Order: sequence, then C-alpha cells, then structure tokens
Amino acid sequence: MMAEPLDDYIDAVSKALALPVEEAWRPAVRANLEVSLRLGRLVDEFALPDDTEPAPIFTA
Repeated sequence: MMAEPLDDYIDAVSKALALPVEEAWRPAVRANLEVSLRLGRLVDEFALPDDTEPAPIFTA
C-alpha cells in the first residue's frame, strides 16, 4: 500500500509538536491540509504590482 503524500508531513509535524495523531483522525487531518494547501496556492498565485504596500490600518 502506497502512503499518501501528506502522511510523511503529518508524521513529522506531529512528532515535532509532540502532538499524537490517532489513525482515525488521519483522513480528516490530511483533508484539512489539502484544503489549506489549495487555498495557499490561490493566494501565492495572485499577482500583485511591485509597488503594492500593506495598508497601515484595516477597518471594516
């Protein structure tokens, strides 16, 4: 059986944080990481002009 690509990452991070991940939780943890990575790619791929500056104050 071939391991899922994120399984090694889950194992390494859970070990580094001393945070046990039950086998029953692994599919949910993997699904959450897949969504987070997909959303992160969208942000990373959004082109901004070189002169873009962060807003000093955010208001709603």
